[in-house]
Amino acid sequence: MNWLQGLIDLIRTISDILTAGIAITAFSLFLYAMTFNLRDRVARSFASILICVIIVFTAEALGGVASLPQDIEIWLRIEWLGVVLLPPTYLHFSDALLETTGRPSRWKRRWAVRMVYAFSLLLLILIPGNLLVGPLDMAAQPAPHLQRTILTELFTVYYSIIMLLAWINFARSYIRTVTPASRRRMGYLVIGALAPALGSFPFLLFGSTIAGNFPLAFWTIAMVSNGLVGFLLILMAYAVAFFGVSWSDRVVKTRLLKWLLRGPVTASLTLAVTTMVRRTGLVFGWDLQSFVPIFMVVTVIICEYAITLFAPFGEKWLFYGNDQQDLEMLKTLEDRLLTRNDLLEFLEMILATVMDRLQASGAYLAALSDEGLELVITSGKSSFNDQEVSVELEKIITQNGDLPDLLKRGDDLLIPLFGRDSKPEQPRQILGIMGVNVVDKMGDFDVEQKKSLAILAERAAMALNDRQLQIEIFKSMELLTTRVDYIQRLRARGRYDSEGVLREDELFEKPDLSIWVKDALTHYWGGPKFTENPLMDLQVVQAATIRHEGNRANALRSILREAIEVVKPEGERRFTAEWILYNILEMKFLEGRKVREIALRLSMSEADLYRKQRVAIEAVAEAVMEMEHETHAHASSTLPIQK
Repeated sequence: MNWLQGLIDLIRTISDILTAGIAITAFSLFLYAMTFNLRDRVARSFASILICVIIVFTAEALGGVASLPQDIEIWLRIEWLGVVLLPPTYLHFSDALLETTGRPSRWKRRWAVRMVYAFSLLLLILIPGNLLVGPLDMAAQPAPHLQRTILTELFTVYYSIIMLLAWINFARSYIRTVTPASRRRMGYLVIGALAPALGSFPFLLFGSTIAGNFPLAFWTIAMVSNGLVGFLLILMAYAVAFFGVSWSDRVVKTRLLKWLLRGPVTASLTLAVTTMVRRTGLVFGWDLQSFVPIFMVVTVIICEYAITLFAPFGEKWLFYGNDQQDLEMLKTLEDRLLTRNDLLEFLEMILATVMDRLQASGAYLAALSDEGLELVITSGKSSFNDQEVSVELEKIITQNGDLPDLLKRGDDLLIPLFGRDSKPEQPRQILGIMGVNVVDKMGDFDVEQKKSLAILAERAAMALNDRQLQIEIFKSMELLTTRVDYIQRLRARGRYDSEGVLREDELFEKPDLSIWVKDALTHYWGGPKFTENPLMDLQVVQAATIRHEGNRANALRSILREAIEVVKPEGERRFTAEWILYNILEMKFLEGRKVREIALRLSMSEADLYRKQRVAIEAVAEAVMEMEHETHAHASSTLPIQK
């Protein structure tokens, strides 16, 4: 019979490893729920179930390796804490799920959940006193366990009844889902909900005839149950991960997959390897304790290496689908993005090479933007820091049409930087200017120097042009993101509730509104950021359109002007601290003055001006939001009542 005992020991070892793996997986999924969708009631109640699973399987794993009877008894009683709390959390979860599908919790369900919680808390008091479960039986088969009492039998009946009620709610939730995708995920959730019930089932068998007389059958049931519980727990977490978030399905799946691979999978494999190494040494009488840390470290490194190497391919194969080309293009843009630091580093190399080739004492590069000519980078001696010089250079490149390739101003050699997208019949688009301090050496350049200068100027212009293209892409994505985010919020809300997409909801959130207000103020007197601004869809703007004879642009201008007046302090206009926000809005957006001019007039640095400008825009956004709420309230109060 030695082979039979060896088989039982092997199955028990695998079951112990799976038990610890379930505890690790449940803890990892609990952290996931607390991190990404804590605000959703379904996710919060699911986290409560995970806490019970963590208690049960952690206590079981630690009790299985304990040797002293008092330690084993403590862990087994802690294990029963999780078992007792599982029914109310299960019923709570099913109630939250049913509410999500459009059936709010009525007083019967609400009080049923509260009463079950209260009853389970009462049962917790009975655990230490040998009432719910008896004293420890160390000699019992198939493993040491707490003896059963009459209350244990009654608890098993109570456990089964509450689980049945929860499953009735699950069935009602499944019936109420309408779309194929939501019904499929609800099916995953209902099947995955078997995990806690199956996980606690073997512990309820301790002390029974089956467990004592058929140890091989018991440990086989425990092993299969643990493996099934681990799979169903992940399946349940996958379905819950879509609750309370407005991300796309691809983002949810990718994030959960990486979380599982780097957390429970890596930790469970490491635990399994080290456990097998240690127990193999005990069976054959080998001292392998010194190899355990080595196997642990190697397993972790191999797992992380495999995840880093193969996870991107699995992500494409599993989640990208027909959108693979578009998503790979965005990924390429992210990996090869020319950031501001990259641009400065490249332009710094350009200026250093220019100074070296021309033996110049200094150089600078300025880019043309909506705010005028702005210094990007300098090297060595530079005259651009003088405000009069910078204003003069701005006039040169903005008022002289198609500039020559080289021109002289004082001690500086100026090289205009042109874009490459201009048509032959149109003037070249100027992106900025590169200045080199050459004193009187302008006529001394040889052919090689002029050729090198032309190549370097072209590459600097190429960098500026690419950076501008990226900025335009980001601006377009910024406008698109707000609309897409709104659609994703409606989509998330309507996954399990068919009325979700019909419910009244604000189109904007405060960060979105601040961005839209800034864009509208930037193009206050005309431009795509104004005419195509999402603020046009606000009800307050539509109401103002009637007063402006159908002119939506003038209606939006009037709303913005009214919001700016809200920021204006009482009394005559002054240039004091309390008037700073209003003065910035008036001078920058309504009068169209340059940043340098405003900064000088208000006696502040440009950096401080930009900070104050952000505060002023948020104040205008607050005023617009308040006007929108008042318009909604007025419209609701004037609706005709049908008799």
